[in-house]
Amino acid sequence: MKLKGSLDLMPRQFRIFVICFILVLNIGFFTGFSFVRVTTSLNAQGIEQNYLGNEEDEDAQIMQFKKSEKEILTLIHNHILSLSLIFFVLGGLLLMTNTPSKLKSILLFEPFLSLILTFGGIYLLWSGVIWFKYVIMISGMAMVISLLLMSILVIWSCLFPKSLNR
Repeated sequence: MKLKGSLDLMPRQFRIFVICFILVLNIGFFTGFSFVRVTTSLNAQGIEQNYLGNEEDEDAQIMQFKKSEKEILTLIHNHILSLSLIFFVLGGLLLMTNTPSKLKSILLFEPFLSLILTFGGIYLLWSGVIWFKYVIMISGMAMVISLLLMSILVIWSCLFPKSLNR
């Protein structure tokens, strides 16, 4: 079965359906990203304080406490399961585009690596491996960039069939 370029062969109605899915998916994803921005200020100290608390910081404007084991495990479980399904579906759609093979290979596997590093990293940070907050930041950024690139490539393929032939 040939997947490459098969999105080009799909009926216009299906391609519009895919575009709607990708747009709504991105709204949901970036709403979650906005939550991360609010809770961590998108910096290493914010990440650390979000999971380990800041009760020792006398200058803190908002008091935060270390998350319980139940909270951490629930967060990790929910995010790994839901995001792995999101990247599986998005990867399946990317496979149907004419995106160059090397770029496609990177985008198919990078999000899963980032998922493990980000959410495994949150557990390690919570367990006391403080320097992992930097790995969490980098892998989180890579995950966001991957989702954006995959979304753009799939939407592009839906809007302009045959335009990425290689």
